[in-house]
Amino acid sequence: MLALAIAIFLATLTLVIWQPRNLPIGVSALAGAAVALATGVVSFSDVPTVWDIVWNATITFVAVILISLVLDEAGFFEWAALHVARWGRGNGKLLFTLIVLLGAAIAAVFANDGAALILTPIVINMLVALRFSPAASLAYVMACGFIADAGSLPLVVSNLVNIVTADFFEIGFARYAVVMVPVAIASLLASLLVLRLYFRKVIPPTYDVGLLGDPAAAIKDPLVFRAGWVVLGVLLVGYFVADPLGVPIAAVATLCAVGIVLIAARQPAGAFRTTGAPVLATAGPGHGAGPTPRATRERPTIDVLSVVRGAPWQVVLFSLGMYLVVYGLRNQGLTDDLGDLFRSFADSGSFGAAYGTGFVVTGLSSVMNNMPTVLVASLGVEAAGATGLPHQLMVYATVIGADLGPKITPIGSLATLLWLHVLDRKGIHIGWGTYFRVGIVLTIPVILVTLLVLTGWLTLIGP
Repeated sequence: MLALAIAIFLATLTLVIWQPRNLPIGVSALAGAAVALATGVVSFSDVPTVWDIVWNATITFVAVILISLVLDEAGFFEWAALHVARWGRGNGKLLFTLIVLLGAAIAAVFANDGAALILTPIVINMLVALRFSPAASLAYVMACGFIADAGSLPLVVSNLVNIVTADFFEIGFARYAVVMVPVAIASLLASLLVLRLYFRKVIPPTYDVGLLGDPAAAIKDPLVFRAGWVVLGVLLVGYFVADPLGVPIAAVATLCAVGIVLIAARQPAGAFRTTGAPVLATAGPGHGAGPTPRATRERPTIDVLSVVRGAPWQVVLFSLGMYLVVYGLRNQGLTDDLGDLFRSFADSGSFGAAYGTGFVVTGLSSVMNNMPTVLVASLGVEAAGATGLPHQLMVYATVIGADLGPKITPIGSLATLLWLHVLDRKGIHIGWGTYFRVGIVLTIPVILVTLLVLTGWLTLIGP
């Protein structure tokens, strides 16, 4: 039965990654779940258990990405990128640093997918305007893709795997931030250093600021743009307030998403305009018939229906389907074997717990995608039965491995696969061999530093 569970998992994962004939990832995952149910690898009683694990993470993720898509349509991120480019004052190395910091900020608030898929096209257009060479452009583009995941550590909402892990181990939003914000800062600084060193020869020394557009001209819907700042404030405050009240973060994110969508869907000021189209008027005493201006309704600035359709709804089906398939591995005892391995790490001390777990999850994420990996690893950590500091180190090392580990290979995360697709559409092709050579050199040092800081910080503040 274990062999069957593994076969179903591998077949489902292959369909999700390769997407034959553009088969949606949700359909592939549900097909795998259906086979697992039909063969008895999982039972129907497992469905509510798995849904209880993934629903909060999935709904929060979709809501946050929806907010980012609306703000992108309003020009929010292009405005920010143009300001950042002007702050560079013509210094290419400073611009590189600022782009990395902007990507990390977007990843922290709008999740890694938002940073990779929204910021990358904006940066590409900027690089074209600045007339950068292909080699220089590749450096900035790779930095955007790398920092999208490397910058997704600080908050629960920064990455879907963060939410899954926090929900699984019942970690509150505030506690997660206390542990991971300092660790994320270390990861960001390490990432920036590694990126600057790796691409130091191709980053242009100067650029012409005069070739950049006016940031104000990037704003397509001023009201949505201004509302976006309010939404960001409500999101961050709401997450911290909701935590002690027992309100799921999905409720906060969904409320904000609905609010920004309704604002974007409004009829803008001057929505009714007059035209000279003739309208038959009723003749009355002292009045004659003649053409009367006609009021017509203009469309809203943002096509909300297209934005909503573009939200990652397939992730909802993918989460339930894929995690049901993974739960089949748990039912057949595979996660118990992983638990034995993790227990040996915990028994070896703090560094063993952190580095052993972190690198196992990194390896699994890079070869079988971080989404199924995070649940397999969480079940393994639970099966290990460790307590206290070793347990906490393994939990957060799982997050680090699942956030950073995917950058080693193109199949490590769905965000990376989508990011590569965006680049192909923009005429920038990065082969899998090239990606792996760059990814492994950039990723390993950052993980080493990040796990070291995690161990020291958690030892200091206590479990």
